[in-house]
Amino acid sequence: MKKIFFAGLVTLLPLTITLWILSILMNLLTRPFLGIVTSLFASSPTIAAHVSAETLHWISQIAILIAFFFAIILLGLTARFFFLQALLRLGDRILHRIPLINKIYKTAKEIVHSLFAEEKKTFQQVVLLPFPYPGSFAVGLVASDTAVTGSSEGGAADLVPVFVPTAPNPTSGFLVMCKTGDLIPLSMESEAAFKYVVSCALIQPGEVHPK
Repeated sequence: MKKIFFAGLVTLLPLTITLWILSILMNLLTRPFLGIVTSLFASSPTIAAHVSAETLHWISQIAILIAFFFAIILLGLTARFFFLQALLRLGDRILHRIPLINKIYKTAKEIVHSLFAEEKKTFQQVVLLPFPYPGSFAVGLVASDTAVTGSSEGGAADLVPVFVPTAPNPTSGFLVMCKTGDLIPLSMESEAAFKYVVSCALIQPGEVHPK
């Protein structure tokens, strides 16, 4: 019997201590606001007529704790957001002031922004172009639909930048400036073109027609 009693005591005592500490914390947190919240609930005729004073006390404490929880979450999110934004702005200003690094950082930042911009596509059009020599064709992606106007005397007027990815690694390639008339537009999405290049033409993009 003694062993059974102590076994029950060992099981019950930690739970009792936990509830006791939670009760102290609940009273400590809710005491400054308990009178106001209880008065607000008691002002409702429906609640005052059907809920006892003790039950109203517990309801007020639970409502205060819920409000505390959401207030703490909101405060934490606000503090974290502003802290991270301030930290990013500080790091951005530091990198912009370091010689040589600022040039690399600015260029990388512009490239990342252009790649992940949602308002426009990264590549405008998939085309075939004469590359690397006349008579052969390579799959290319028009990097911009804005032509680069060069010197008309050297035959470099209104050139379009075209990226020619290498297989099977499309992260490297060639940036070729081509005349618009030399390009053959294809009815192929840029994602399909990348799959075609990565697979070394093993993954066919389906039926493709020149536009």
